[in-house]
Amino acid sequence: MKGLMLAWLIIVAVPATAAIDRETVVRAFSPERTASSEETPLQVGNGNFAFGVDVTGLQTFKPFATMSTWGWHSFALPEAENQTSPEEFKGVEWDTHGRPVFYNQPNEEQPDLSNWLRENPHRLNLGTLGFSFDEEITEDDLSAKSQTLDLWTGLITSSFEYKDTPVTVQTVADPNSDTVAVTVDSALLSSGDLQLFLDFPYPTKDKFNAPFVGVYNQTDLHNTTLRNVRAGSAELRHILDETAYSVFLRWEGNATVSGPEDGTHRYSLRSEGESLRLMATFAEHKVCSKTAPSVNKITEEAETWWGNFWQEGAFVDLTATEAEEAREVQRRVVLSQYLIAVNSASDLPPQESGLVNNGWYGKFHMEMYLWHSLPFALWNHWPLLDRSLSHIYPDLLPHALDRASLQGYKGARWGKMTGPDFNDAPGEINSLLIWQQPHPMYFAETERRRASSPEEELSVLEKWDEVLSHTADFMASFAWWNETTELYDLGPPMYPASENTDPKLTRNPPFELAYWRFGLDIAIQWKERQSLPAPEEWLDVRDYLAPLPTVDGTFPVYEGIPDMWMSNATTMDHPAMTAIYGLLPPPMSGPELDLDVARSTAERIKEFWDLDQSFGWDLPMLAMNSLRLGNVAEAVDYLLHPTFAFDDAGYPLGGTRVPTPYFPSSSSFLIAVGMMAGGWEGEEGPHFPEEWEAAVEGFGPTL
Repeated sequence: MKGLMLAWLIIVAVPATAAIDRETVVRAFSPERTASSEETPLQVGNGNFAFGVDVTGLQTFKPFATMSTWGWHSFALPEAENQTSPEEFKGVEWDTHGRPVFYNQPNEEQPDLSNWLRENPHRLNLGTLGFSFDEEITEDDLSAKSQTLDLWTGLITSSFEYKDTPVTVQTVADPNSDTVAVTVDSALLSSGDLQLFLDFPYPTKDKFNAPFVGVYNQTDLHNTTLRNVRAGSAELRHILDETAYSVFLRWEGNATVSGPEDGTHRYSLRSEGESLRLMATFAEHKVCSKTAPSVNKITEEAETWWGNFWQEGAFVDLTATEAEEAREVQRRVVLSQYLIAVNSASDLPPQESGLVNNGWYGKFHMEMYLWHSLPFALWNHWPLLDRSLSHIYPDLLPHALDRASLQGYKGARWGKMTGPDFNDAPGEINSLLIWQQPHPMYFAETERRRASSPEEELSVLEKWDEVLSHTADFMASFAWWNETTELYDLGPPMYPASENTDPKLTRNPPFELAYWRFGLDIAIQWKERQSLPAPEEWLDVRDYLAPLPTVDGTFPVYEGIPDMWMSNATTMDHPAMTAIYGLLPPPMSGPELDLDVARSTAERIKEFWDLDQSFGWDLPMLAMNSLRLGNVAEAVDYLLHPTFAFDDAGYPLGGTRVPTPYFPSSSSFLIAVGMMAGGWEGEEGPHFPEEWEAAVEGFGPTL
């Protein structure tokens, strides 16, 4: 294996005196636009708050969203009998190895409550801030449109002309609060031909809200109030059913707020001078305007925050390579880092579309949490990862313990589709998916390897011990003893990562088996490192876990699947069997991984898999598999596959399967490039194509 890899290695030494000029590299890929995108904004934000803009620098012609970690709403509960509270929900029971087990799935007897639990709570678009003109116009009526997002400072500069008069706009987000700061310079302000407006949409029950979130024609269903109007400030209070929050406006210079316009929740801000500096803070609770920073201060703090972000993390520089493929990888690397910092570095796990729009009602998916957040570890942005990882599993633990207990299992069974109330949404796939269960082990082991001293390692061991213990208890309890084979099986019922099989027939999918062994190995080692005994149940299940199934020398979707490789139903969706040797390292216990089978599987996937229907993390997962198998060129091909597309501002396109953007594409891309830059245990160091000139800083090997 070692010799196979050496043919593809190139290691570029970067001496201390020749550090990468990170600012030049980053700014080379600052996106520029001369027209609004139909699908994606340019964004400013801080991970917990984001403000998306069209080509005007605000939300004038395209009502892109203003979103936050805390901004959620629920519609009123149903009024039908036995469907008036979440506590009345029954779910369904499935036979599971001869016993009835409760699963959190929609109940035919409670359709209204089933739907309500899926749809609520949902994430809010907090408001739309844009320009209003003296007459009805379209974007095409503006001339000389130009816009740049300076990735190094987090500042968007936009300019255009209206009535032959220039308008310049600067937009930036406060790194420390849910505040957008805007500077507008134009003679059109003082003449009244150009004003600002703030409008408030109402949410819908749609599973996906993309590219825009909410509607503006349901004004009778919510209320807004203009209050606390003073010189230089005002508050707009928005009340939607049981949800309430405020937008605190502050401005520098003479301006007046008025509204709402009849039949709307639209308010106007008119400046009396030719320059307006506006700060809009979105908050559930009162904000003290006396201590709030100025526009200049917010701009300075954003520049400092983003400068530190780019300087402190790991870095890849491929700009010395002339190949178009290297430049595109570099472009995606830079833009993806910016976008996941804005959209995914939140206090809760992010949703798939981040803070751009809503997918799956804005809820986060715990099986995707590893894909979303692991790049913060690999690229040395641990403080951003810790925003959520430091507490999310302990927060979810009581619910996970209850879920497992209700089903007759020991330990903690982690949910899938979850909101800020930590309740899991009903769904057949939601309740039968299992590959999120070992994620805590992956996170914990990644953090342990970061420890720089025995004392720090002990602290990590103690920090994670309770979560890993409860997780392993469930994993051991969930495995079913097959008296015929005298081995432990996984499923049925269950869904594998591909989510496209019959759950009542799905048994022993190879990735889940490999991940189960990995998780139990880590849990057992966790106890050993603390000089504590590992429970016999863990050891027994680990040692007698079913082997990875094979079909004609390859890994199938699951054991016993009919027509593997011959039916399109077996060669589409997530090819998770490649994660066995890509995302995961070789097994630490049990039989050695058969690399011939892994290689044959990769070859068969390349030949037969319907990659045109793949999305998200599929292509980076294939790239990671190719890297471990020693085929760096193929890894690059997968990362640049036509199906795996990113737009001009770096947003990952959803393709035919999901709306745009789909941020697991961005984060998994960064994981794969992180492996190329830092290597993995036993194959440390960069793994780029031999002809590329690559410089890397700050990376270590992954698992």
